[in-house]
Amino acid sequence: MDSWTLLLEGFATALQPQYLAFAFLGVFVGTAVGVLPGIGPAMTVALLLPLTYTLDPAAALITFAGIYYGGMYGGSTTSILLNTPGESASIVTAIEGNKMARMGRGAAALATAAIGSFIAGTLATLGLTLLAPLLAQFAVNLGPADYVALIVIAFITVGALIGSSISRGMLSLGVGLFLGLVGTDWLSGQQRYTLGLPALSDGVDIVLVAVGLFAVGETFYIAARLRHGGVDVIPVTRGWRSWMTKADWRRSWKPWLRGTAIGFPIGTIPAGGADVATFLSYATERKLSKHRDEFGRGAIEGVAGPESANNAAAAGVLVPLLTLGLPTTATAAIILTAFQSYGIQPGPLLFESQSNLVWALIASLYIGNVILIVLNLPLVGMWVKLLQIPRPYLYAGILLFAVFGAYALHSSPTDIVILLIVGILGYFMRRYGYPVAPLVVGMILGPMAEEQLRKALQLSQGDLSTLVTQPFAAIAYGVLALLIVGGLWLRRRQRRYEQALTASIAVPITADSEV
Repeated sequence: MDSWTLLLEGFATALQPQYLAFAFLGVFVGTAVGVLPGIGPAMTVALLLPLTYTLDPAAALITFAGIYYGGMYGGSTTSILLNTPGESASIVTAIEGNKMARMGRGAAALATAAIGSFIAGTLATLGLTLLAPLLAQFAVNLGPADYVALIVIAFITVGALIGSSISRGMLSLGVGLFLGLVGTDWLSGQQRYTLGLPALSDGVDIVLVAVGLFAVGETFYIAARLRHGGVDVIPVTRGWRSWMTKADWRRSWKPWLRGTAIGFPIGTIPAGGADVATFLSYATERKLSKHRDEFGRGAIEGVAGPESANNAAAAGVLVPLLTLGLPTTATAAIILTAFQSYGIQPGPLLFESQSNLVWALIASLYIGNVILIVLNLPLVGMWVKLLQIPRPYLYAGILLFAVFGAYALHSSPTDIVILLIVGILGYFMRRYGYPVAPLVVGMILGPMAEEQLRKALQLSQGDLSTLVTQPFAAIAYGVLALLIVGGLWLRRRQRRYEQALTASIAVPITADSEV
């Protein structure tokens, strides 16, 4: 059965009234939480993760698809109206979009961001539809040594390319790998690193780590930095005529397409995440635009291109996640956690063993994009009201919600203690510049790497050379070298543009560099 037939069957499932309601709920809640100042998509998904535990797998994953896309878009509102990006991928949007808002063109900036997100998300989801089944068919034939090579690629690239320091990224990865070892060894049945505590015999729950790092730790960090002063929100003119003019459309449609073409490929490979794609898109638009003199002062191309690249990269991240089971960003790692909580392991067999589920999920991405644009254009005024929530109430609500979610996992007070410890760890990591994304990726992929490594060594009777002599593994390590070189080159270009752009424009960054 071809992909298009399977996609139509997925639409038949996703268009059922109850699943449409869950898609709408996911987009609405994801956008509402993502709009709040200082909350990025990873924190949004982590914070709302416990909400889906009472749903069936299809409803939960469709809801998460909506939360994911809604959270990705929500950051553009705070960037444009509040000049406070929820993640580094929204820095460019803040630079140009906030300047447009200060000139009274905030509605146009929000409109080009919403329409660009819709176009890029739809085209990138189409790319996911075409590419994912082909990659899954190829990956079915991979052996344990090949999977070890893929996981090593994820380890090295995520550790080296996420964050400003390679050494700090690798140290964060090491902490995640250690946490992944805590619990009972699946082969020998022996407990390890549990400190004699029965609560740790099953390991540290990844949900507690995700919520602790991204909700509790990030809230501590943001509250510590932004505890003084009120929120100065730029008002948005209402009415259809205040949105994009014909000139705005003419200047935006090419950046929308170019941003999609840049963001989707970068999202499919571990090359630094959406922040690399957005800065590369911004550099491209600044070079090609006929209105270069407006850049840094409110150029609409500087909003249209990067926002498209951001959302295209978000869809691209799902390609390695669904086909190989490899999360290349912190947000993808949390989504992988959602799959695993239902006993579903993303990978090449997912398209065979859970065909109905995965195609319903892909179909819901198309539907979520439509709901996203229908919600965000008319409801801009409501999102602006959310930005005016007093920050003490906002942060207290986030912490309370996180604690309730942690307790709901196993109804155990011990989980709340673990949540607090991880939250404090997350605060100090953010405080001293250690990225948290490699920790989450290491914790999830660590046990998978251990399992595949043991299988490979058992098949080769302990011969370590099998890890590098398998044809695919050897090619993978060669690709790893190219990814590191290319990723570091892209990051160097990104830093160059960051320095050039922020030399005269101060833009607060409130979250890690991740999708």
